Amino acid sequence: MPYTEQQKKEHIRELQTYLYGISLFDRRVPQVLPDGVYDRYTEEAVKAFQRAYGLPDTGETDSATWDRIAAIYRDYLDGAPAAYHVFPSRSYSLCTEDSGELVYIIQAMLRKAAEWYDNMPRVSVSGEFGEATAEAVMRFQSCCGLAESGIVDCTTWNMLVRFLENKQ
Repeated sequence: MPYTEQQKKEHIRELQTYLYGISLFDRRVPQVLPDGVYDRYTEEAVKAFQRAYGLPDTGETDSATWDRIAAIYRDYLDGAPAAYHVFPSRSYSLCTEDSGELVYIIQAMLRKAAEWYDNMPRVSVSGEFGEATAEAVMRFQSCCGLAESGIVDCTTWNMLVRFLENKQ
């Protein structure tokens, strides 16, 4: 049975998907969107991959290139979990009346701490930094020997992260 155009397009899309995934981890490989067309963008991404991983810089996907792309992609998928850095900067802080994704994360962390220690108040995970969250932060700060401000600054954030890492 001959190799159809549709099969060729699916293989190119698979190659592009792997390259796109690799580009999220390795900035040396430019992003190429999977569309099933082996155009100049795909060729440039393949060349960049080949340069980055010690293969002949041809822009063609021979079997050695394909095998290496697939292996690197699988290694990234099977690797250790990537850290997700959400605390914006050393000078940033959160306090009552703040809201958003970072507040959700802090509340979830405080809630987890309360599962391990009876003297930690349980907070609801709402994304709204209210008085209950401030009180839980102050209790946590007290337990860690920090000034009890009820404000999550970089120091409080780092202590909370380390506390949870040590409990895993």
